[in-house]
Amino acid sequence: MNRNELNAVFQLLKIAAEQGYVDAQYNLGVCYYNGEGAKQDYNEAFRWYKAAAEQGYAPAQFNLGICYLNGEGVRQDYNEAFRWFKAAAEQGIAEAQYNIGICYYNGEHAKQDYNEAFRWFKAAAEQGYAPAQYNLGICYYDGEGTKKDYNEAFRWFKAAAEQGDADAQFNLGICYAKGEGVKQNFNEAFRWFKAAAEQGHAKAQYRLGNCYYQGRGTKQDYNEAFRWFKTAAEQGYAEAQLNLGNCYKNGEGVKQDYYEAFRWFKAAAEQGLPEAKYNLGVCYANGYGVRQDYNEAFRWFKAAAEQGYAKAQFNLGLCYLNGEGVRQDYKEVYRWFKAAAVQGIAEAQFNLGLCYAKGEGVKQDYNEAFRWFKAAAEQGYAGAQFNLGTCYLNGQGVKQDYNEAFRWYKAAAEQGLADAQFNLGIFYAKGEGIKQDYKEAFRWYKAAAEQGLADAQYNLGVCYTNGEGVRQDYKEAYYWYLISYRNGYTDAEQYVTRIKNILTDQQKQEVQDRVNEWFSTHPGKLHLNLSEELKLYGIMKQND
Repeated sequence: MNRNELNAVFQLLKIAAEQGYVDAQYNLGVCYYNGEGAKQDYNEAFRWYKAAAEQGYAPAQFNLGICYLNGEGVRQDYNEAFRWFKAAAEQGIAEAQYNIGICYYNGEHAKQDYNEAFRWFKAAAEQGYAPAQYNLGICYYDGEGTKKDYNEAFRWFKAAAEQGDADAQFNLGICYAKGEGVKQNFNEAFRWFKAAAEQGHAKAQYRLGNCYYQGRGTKQDYNEAFRWFKTAAEQGYAEAQLNLGNCYKNGEGVKQDYYEAFRWFKAAAEQGLPEAKYNLGVCYANGYGVRQDYNEAFRWFKAAAEQGYAKAQFNLGLCYLNGEGVRQDYKEVYRWFKAAAVQGIAEAQFNLGLCYAKGEGVKQDYNEAFRWFKAAAEQGYAGAQFNLGTCYLNGQGVKQDYNEAFRWYKAAAEQGLADAQFNLGIFYAKGEGIKQDYKEAFRWYKAAAEQGLADAQYNLGVCYTNGEGVRQDYKEAYYWYLISYRNGYTDAEQYVTRIKNILTDQQKQEVQDRVNEWFSTHPGKLHLNLSEELKLYGIMKQND
């Protein structure tokens, strides 16, 4: 319709409206509101909507409510907006029913009443109004105004989603992902997250990024994960900012960039996300993307720890232990290790055990030490498995039990812990907790010796000297005694001297060349230093 035709229609409507025809009054209000056929004029729009509304014309009552709600053509008045929405709603106008539902749901312009909210959302939803269908789904999902019912929630989310409602598409994806109200289906979850994400829904973009990152419902694709995390992050969604930071930190879907990782962790941390605060602390502690600053690291670990984030609680304990960013304080060390340990962090459980074993920050208590070593050991933490074995060996915090000591040393040894490999060798050599087996003793001494453990290197020399678990070989014995001595095990010196007198000059030179080669290929190989109270089991003696 061209401008002249619009003007002509407007004039006809005006004549009819002034004669009291309700349809004309309503349509004339629409013309003034939209500036069609006449200059836009909210005052006139309001006047004609009111005229029609007072005659009981439902669409006009709804539009009059809009005018009061927005302060268009009349002073803003929420009570009047509610009154006219309710009048229209009672005549079956779906949008008005939805708006009344919102008022009751939020307690705006009416006393909060979930039952009434549910009733009006349902009325509008049954007329096919998508926003009401979505909100009705929320009522069923959360059990507000009605009994919680995931099946009904799914049904109404689906109805709204199929009409293109982005919020409903997102929630429908959640239902499929969790198997709520429908059989779990990651492919369908991905499909609906994608539909909502493409409409700009930040939470859906984040979830879609997770689908690509984890390969759930679609082929794993770090590039796509990065793209969607970035899209959501730029909208300010904190969880996406965190994941985007991780992408930059790990070089997943994008070139590794610690500066960008730091930037996005900071953005998420400033929104209060505890994991982001923890990661920001890690950046400051290690100088990733920012100048190293233990004070800032401590500040962010503390912020995350106080929110209950377990990894941050453990790292905060380490700050107090090492005096990094804060004065050393063993009581605080104990407090934060315990907080993290209770949440199941194996490293914290191990360190809490050490606090009890050494009496640092808490009264010495081997029973408690044992309890926490056991908790960490059962999670596979090698240091705790070693210390648990030592508790059983020495009867500290538990009844002495060589079988259990052997079991836990073996668990730690199989993870490559040199101290445990050494002690396991001792057990096999002595036949404690296991049938005596010199070959196995030799095997475990060698494993520990190759890692640079001087005690094991010495015992390996003894094996070669006595022919225990291996063919007697003075040249090899000399080799391992010499390595052990150069690694700081001074008791090996007498055996170096004794074996040296047996060998020829050529043999000695060959061994010394091999020893030099060993040290050139094993620089700085040191074993794990554990609690002083939990020492290595024993040293073998040479048969005289």
